[in-house]
Amino acid sequence: MEDAKKQITGYRTLSDKEIDLINRIKAKGAELGELMDSIMDVDPRWLAIAKTDLQKGFMSLVRAITKPEGF
Repeated sequence: MEDAKKQITGYRTLSDKEIDLINRIKAKGAELGELMDSIMDVDPRWLAIAKTDLQKGFMSLVRAITKPEGF
């Protein structure tokens, strides 16, 4: 069996360092998500906005590393 890495369309091959960094970012995002899920007695609209904006921020950070070719 050939030992080839699978490639995601539109993405370059990432280094081990980049993959480790992305995994660290994902772990921090999960940690922050758990914190937000534990918050009670707040305005749910603002909590939803905070979650969405933070998700976009983490996604943007990952895209800054992966440098995708397309939209």
